[in-house]
Amino acid sequence: MKRPAYFTPDEIRVVNTAVAAAEEIVANHYKLSAAQLLRLNYDIKTLADLSGEEVVEGHFAQIVRYDERKKGAVLDVPVKDFYKICIQDHSILAALKRNPEIQLFPFLIYIVSHELIHLLRFKRFFQLFDAPFHEKMAEERRVHEKTQEILSRVCIKGMKPVLRFYEKWLQSFPSTGKNC
Repeated sequence: MKRPAYFTPDEIRVVNTAVAAAEEIVANHYKLSAAQLLRLNYDIKTLADLSGEEVVEGHFAQIVRYDERKKGAVLDVPVKDFYKICIQDHSILAALKRNPEIQLFPFLIYIVSHELIHLLRFKRFFQLFDAPFHEKMAEERRVHEKTQEILSRVCIKGMKPVLRFYEKWLQSFPSTGKNC
């Protein structure tokens, strides 16, 4: 079995910078304060810090939801949802190899922005986390369209090839006819 590709220490620095940029871009677009962003209750991890069930093939990232509980609580009642954005290094590195015109930094900004938009939509109840498959596919299209809209207005070196990459994907993706 082939060992998955992990980000190098230099690439992890790019990840950290891209995450900070994506958080700022999404927060600015939705007019969120730093405190409001923190209340989304999430963390972002790369492959080296993921458990086996958090690793997937064919996706650049996924969101996993966990129940956060109070320490020492008598009852086993979830306090609130905690979301983990699981960055899939191996899938991202493979895509970069296949698409040399795409650079890591803008690609990660797109990926993280996309996942943060999903989180906002879950937290604001625009979309259920545990929706049926057809609804998840419709939501995927909506979030890609929103990500495209937001990032097309921001000047980031190397973003145009990333937007073109996802435009091609959107053209092949079935339209839902709904835009909520």
